This record gives sequence, C-alpha cells and structure tokens, in this order.
Amino acid sequence: MSRFTAYDPQTAPAAARPVMAGVHRALGHLPAAVGLMAESPELLKGFLAANAAFEATDLDPVAREVVVLTVATRNGCHLCVAMHTATLTRGGAAPELIDALRAGEALPDPRLEALRRFTVAVLDQRGAVGDSELDALLAAGWRPRHALDVVLGVGTYTISTFANRLTAAPLDEPLQEYAWTPSA
Repeated sequence: MSRFTAYDPQTAPAAARPVMAGVHRALGHLPAAVGLMAESPELLKGFLAANAAFEATDLDPVAREVVVLTVATRNGCHLCVAMHTATLTRGGAAPELIDALRAGEALPDPRLEALRRFTVAVLDQRGAVGDSELDALLAAGWRPRHALDVVLGVGTYTISTFANRLTAAPLDEPLQEYAWTPSA
C-alpha cells in the first residue's frame, strides 16, 4: 500500500495544479510520476526548474542523456531509464549507445565515454572528483563548464530518481516497451 497519492490536476494541491497543467500541455499527457511528485508542489517545481536549467546547458542533447541515464542506472530508477531510453530512441541514437548506457558499460564513442566516466566519478566521489578524472574529461574535448553542467545533471536527476523510487512511481503505458530492471 502506497503512502503517496497519485494526484491528477483536479485533486492535486493547489500549488501543483498549474505546474501539472503545464506538463500535460507540453507532453500531451500527465506522467504518473508527476502526479506522485505533486504531493510536494515544491519538489515538483524544483525538479522541473532544475530540469529546465539542465536542458539549457552547453551539453548537447545526447550528452545530456548520457548524464541522465548514467545517474538513472546508478540510482536504479526503472522509470527514468525507460523514459530516457525512449528519448534517445526517438532521437535516432545508435542502439549500441543505448544498450551500453542501460547496462552501465563503456560507450562506443570515446568522447561520450569520458563524459559517462566523469559522471560516475561525480556520483561515486560525491563531487570530490580527482584531478585525473577531470583531466580525462578535458582531454576528451569537454570544457570545465561541462564538468559543472554534469553536476547540475546529477543533482537534477538525483531528485527525480530518488522521488520516483520513494513513491514507487509506475511505468506509464507508452514506456512499457523500454522497461528496464537493474542487473543483479
């Protein structure tokens, strides 16, 4: 039995209603996770604001997805992995890239692999990344600002993955074909 309510725009706390309406307009549907996050309008607003900021970073769309899927797989969020697999698939990303991200394995593109490894270092070392890891990121053609953009992505998707796991957010029907379970 869940302790969290799956709100809709009519039953949600008043402060969450306009935010939910905006998500519905943008996506054409209301993801179940949004209805669950609406329990705390501040969490919902905070995640969406952080996500908008992350989307505006200098990282290109595929690089952002590398960060997101690295966080999602490390944090075991079935929903985020499915959702961002769908995003990469719709964007025409190579299946080898998607499969490697979902498995938490080395990526076929060396530049993206450097970004993935740096993201793992940020997660594992809670931001106290050593010079060698930062140097490897920079040597792959990324800039110092990209290291900070990764931190923003890690923070943004830590909010999402933790909230989704805490509330046991279900996988929405359109994402079923991208379902993911963590490896043992």
